Amino acid sequence: MPTKTARGLGKGLSALLGETSDIESFRKPVGYVNKEIAGSQNDRANADVLRIPAGQIEPNPYQPRLSFDPEALEELAESIRTLGLIQPITVRKISEGRYQIISGERRFRASKLAGMDLIPAYIRTADDQGMMEMAIVENVQRADLDPIETALGYQRLIDECKLTQEQMALRVGKKRASVTNFLRLLKLPTKVQHDLKAGLISVGHAKVLLGIDEPEVQSDLCNLIIKEDLSVRQLEDKVRRLEKEAQPQPYDDSKDLPEEYYKVLEYMGRFFGDNISLKRSASGKGSMTLRFDSDEEMKNFLKALGDSLN
Repeated sequence: MPTKTARGLGKGLSALLGETSDIESFRKPVGYVNKEIAGSQNDRANADVLRIPAGQIEPNPYQPRLSFDPEALEELAESIRTLGLIQPITVRKISEGRYQIISGERRFRASKLAGMDLIPAYIRTADDQGMMEMAIVENVQRADLDPIETALGYQRLIDECKLTQEQMALRVGKKRASVTNFLRLLKLPTKVQHDLKAGLISVGHAKVLLGIDEPEVQSDLCNLIIKEDLSVRQLEDKVRRLEKEAQPQPYDDSKDLPEEYYKVLEYMGRFFGDNISLKRSASGKGSMTLRFDSDEEMKNFLKALGDSLN
């Protein structure tokens, strides 16, 4: 599998993609509609996602961020309208039916701007930290989680329970490399995370896309996977092809030789045929190489050269 792709990979991508406007019809907003609404069950120290009515959530008065760029907020809102809220916010319960944002106020504002009435959220309470850790660990070990949910669970163990990747791997019974690979999924563009969460692409596809540095190329290749129903092997072949096309082509300076040089090649060719090569740099420096088959060939050349000088 390719691990790092050359920059400029997208230059040859249009030839592979063709028309992809129909890809958006495959994408449905992720609304966590299968999750309970807060208050309908015991949500105390809940490690899973619940949906909270937007009116029951209030900003954190200690939010260090005082201003939000309206244009960027509208862009996020449009993404949420199209794809849903991929990463739930985190809140704490401050009273019955009231919640305060711990993290994700920008996502919360954009969700309201997008018209969402129920906001997907993780709920923190004043429970003992160890209980919270156990609840999250138990949740991420469930078999029905999609890869993004698993990755978000691992990230919560790092952010909220202050665990290192090594400690987290021990808690969830996974190899550290496996944990690292899941966390890397959160670095993918939002559309790619959505498609992975929705099952439109596989973790194998995502690993190939993670080997590419350019987010736009990652998204475009994700479209191609969906459009052509590519296997992981086929995707790797496509990426290798793009890498090859992105490699700089050797510069053939012979195409740009001044007319005088062609005259020299023509004259020398009378005596040496194709056994002559000439290289010239853009600055005018260069070299000429002669290959001859016999002493007689060289004598004939020298005689002609002498005759021309007389």
